[in-house]
Amino acid sequence: MITGLGHVSIVVPSLDAAAHELESKYGLRIGAIEVNAEQGVRLAFVELGNAKIELMEPSRADSPVAKFLERNPQGGIHHFCLNVDDVAAASAAITAHGARVLGDGTQKNVHGGRIAFVHPRDFLGALVELEERTTLNVDR
Repeated sequence: MITGLGHVSIVVPSLDAAAHELESKYGLRIGAIEVNAEQGVRLAFVELGNAKIELMEPSRADSPVAKFLERNPQGGIHHFCLNVDDVAAASAAITAHGARVLGDGTQKNVHGGRIAFVHPRDFLGALVELEERTTLNVDR
């Protein structure tokens, strides 16, 4: 069901400033900036080999990421992502064991993979994204 860690997502007030800081302090470079209009975010990934760091900034004021940034003006860790073979099957299995899955598995990430989220109260206080692996998001 769960096949690995996909990424840790950090909300930032500015992708440009975050990119500069990561490169100047740690030698890390972000990839291309993309937009997920459905979720209201601009995002980019830092490739680390076995996992990624996802940086997100809100692209519109009504997005969940904008609301997170209102509560945490300097940004911070928003969620971590677990890779799964099939979001619908993983969601059903998790729900059968009493956890709440947010979304119906029809949401898509910026690369077209299906996603859903596990409620923080049902995963040790952390918001968890379930991301279906596709050829589009495996090779990014």
